Amino acid sequence: MSDAKFEDGGEAPIQLVAVDAEDLAVISTLTQDAVFPITEMRYDRAHRRFALLINRFRWEDRAQAERRNRPVERVQAMLVVGDVTHVASQGIDRSQKDMVLSLLSLSWEPGEDGTGRLILTLAGDGTIALETECLDVSLTDVTRPYIAPSRHVPDHPE
Repeated sequence: MSDAKFEDGGEAPIQLVAVDAEDLAVISTLTQDAVFPITEMRYDRAHRRFALLINRFRWEDRAQAERRNRPVERVQAMLVVGDVTHVASQGIDRSQKDMVLSLLSLSWEPGEDGTGRLILTLAGDGTIALETECLDVSLTDVTRPYIAPSRHVPDHPE
């Protein structure tokens, strides 16, 4: 009998919360290259919540997929930001209902007394800026993984 390895553990949907910059870096890494239709972006002003239904690349599964010589995967996930007081965007035409956006990164610009701005950087020079009373971001996988339609690992040529 051999020792158990991390890779032997059962896979479970990701459920993470970010309340500081270190936590956010983890979520940013896991959501890099997520894609979503522009119609899957919502701001609920009454509940001060901004949400995206994203199709995220499963970076955490990439090495295992390559080892097992199987296709890479994506999974649908909810990216939710709480305590949002204002939303602004740049480089996004909300009237183009068939537009698909690609999330490159999440970053936090702290303000005074815990407030700040969460920046969602999109491919093609688009950004979404969320003014918040505190850093409160959650990422929750909501479907089973599926084979990535492109069957390729996202790439960013320099």
